[in-house]
Amino acid sequence: MYENIIAYQGHEGAYSHLACRHVYPDMEAQACGSFVEAMLKVEQGQARLAMIPLENSTAGRVEEIYRQMPKTRLHIIGEHFEPVNHCLLGVAGTRTEQLQTVGSHPQALAQCDEHIKTLGLRSVAKLDTAGAALEVSQLGDPSHGAIASRLAAELYGLDILEEQFQDVDGNTTRFLILSRTSSMPAFDPSQRFISSMMFQVRNIPAGLYKALGGFATNGVNLVKLESYMAGGTLKESTFHLDVEAHPEQRSMQLALQELEFFARDIRLLGTYPAHPFRTDHALID
Repeated sequence: MYENIIAYQGHEGAYSHLACRHVYPDMEAQACGSFVEAMLKVEQGQARLAMIPLENSTAGRVEEIYRQMPKTRLHIIGEHFEPVNHCLLGVAGTRTEQLQTVGSHPQALAQCDEHIKTLGLRSVAKLDTAGAALEVSQLGDPSHGAIASRLAAELYGLDILEEQFQDVDGNTTRFLILSRTSSMPAFDPSQRFISSMMFQVRNIPAGLYKALGGFATNGVNLVKLESYMAGGTLKESTFHLDVEAHPEQRSMQLALQELEFFARDIRLLGTYPAHPFRTDHALID
């Protein structure tokens, strides 16, 4: 029963829901109240997968996910890039000039900030985009709008007052697909792979420089590096690293060996095929 469930955070019509539909159309997408709940469902065997947003091309990273990953034992088995079409929504018959406030997830509000200011609207932060749309449909107040997807408008009977409401064209969210079990793909030299890992650098001068040096000397391309403070102290940083490589490649093996000299608590989160979006939009040079 649970083998056909993919969990996501938000109400029906959220962008995570859209991502689930696009990647796994035959699976049952199950809404969860929080990222933690969605990930716990997978850990506890109540869902096979979770679709979790990691970063947006306009608003940046989803900080909560970086902090939650070290607390789970989930594996990354894939990535998905979902184009974002933010729509300004209102109750049926509403005119844009009637709006006074607009609600949405803080990330969506940030991605539409200039358009919101141009219309003179007051932003109201909500837990997710689709939930904001649901609230507008329940209130029936023409002065209150929402920023959400076209799917949310259809599900909750709202009018689309403006499409492509985001400030920047090409707005895209990167999702991670999480599983309780590891799924290492066989190495294929004709295919590009991304390996994600986390680690802490030893407290030595130029520790991070030395930790990453093995990737440079072995020709392994780093495509993402994020740092954040973990453990409730300001003494140590945890790093999230994405590289374009597969663990079966000798260059990657040598780089990891060198990493072990200068880092600790190294954890390979997963290796998975690079999404076609990376090639189409030159995310990997």
